[in-house]
Amino acid sequence: MDALTRFLPQVWFCILGLFLFLYITLDGFDLGVGILSLTSSSEERRSILMTSLGNVWDANETWLVLMGGALFGAFPLAYATILNALYLPAVGMIVGLILRAVAFEFRENAYRKAFWNGAFGVGSFLAALGQGFALGSIFEGISVDAAGHFNGDMWDWLTWRSTLVALTLVQGYVLIGSTYLILKTSGSLQLTHFKTAKIATVSTTLGAVLITISAPIFNEAIRDRLFEAPLLYVFAAIPSLGLSLIAGLYYSLMKQYERLPFILTLLVFLLSFVGLGLVIFPLIIPPSITIYQAAASPSALVFMITFIGILIPIMLFYNIYNYVVFRGKIYEIPE
Repeated sequence: MDALTRFLPQVWFCILGLFLFLYITLDGFDLGVGILSLTSSSEERRSILMTSLGNVWDANETWLVLMGGALFGAFPLAYATILNALYLPAVGMIVGLILRAVAFEFRENAYRKAFWNGAFGVGSFLAALGQGFALGSIFEGISVDAAGHFNGDMWDWLTWRSTLVALTLVQGYVLIGSTYLILKTSGSLQLTHFKTAKIATVSTTLGAVLITISAPIFNEAIRDRLFEAPLLYVFAAIPSLGLSLIAGLYYSLMKQYERLPFILTLLVFLLSFVGLGLVIFPLIIPPSITIYQAAASPSALVFMITFIGILIPIMLFYNIYNYVVFRGKIYEIPE
């Protein structure tokens, strides 16, 4: 039983990491396209951007719902404490997601689309910013009492380091949104997003470098983990591999490859989440609450694995089917 009580929380930590990665990458390009729509030079171009999302964006957001439900069931203490600590960023994210969903549907039938265009872009930015602040605050650490309950201030999430993470995540969404639009568009619109992808590559890289450098300097717990063998060698390899992927990404953008930039961006996101998971594990509420302390009972975790084991393949099949069916390009109408 002792082995089971240690193994099951580890399994659920990995499952939650998978859900978070799938959400960040799949809904990430949705949010990135929404932010980029604010810069569109014409209504026709903006319509192309919206059409590129029309058949896939609903499915992408289901991973966020699934992740929230899984966190509540597998780690109820973490669910309660994190939402209490990050109430304002969570509300901002939810308001942004609601705003963009309403704007997406209303815009389609509106005669005057300017308001709904702005609402969709602002909602996308607000949702991305809220997610960034939440991620940055968890990475930095949440103040809790001996029982694991939040005992800090409602503004603890607002620091310069969480702001840096939030802005970097927004740029990361713009990057993956740009590479997605490179896949889906052609002609002058595609060339525009080659340019936005290059800019976002540089800005995202700068943000990631600053986060990587500042984390061990200002966070003692992270510093202790980063400089302990054998994890020292793993953490040394991740930034090197990340810079190699980013160099390959920028080269592929310079050469104007269509598929490779999106693939490399996904690999950069994956590498970032592997690194984040290694830094945090076995904590679920840094810097003090572990997955073993926050986990539900073994019977509940086993029951949920049985349910999730059936649901994950179905959702993955649905997502893959969606992308295969709607894999074609959306072309501009020649003037």
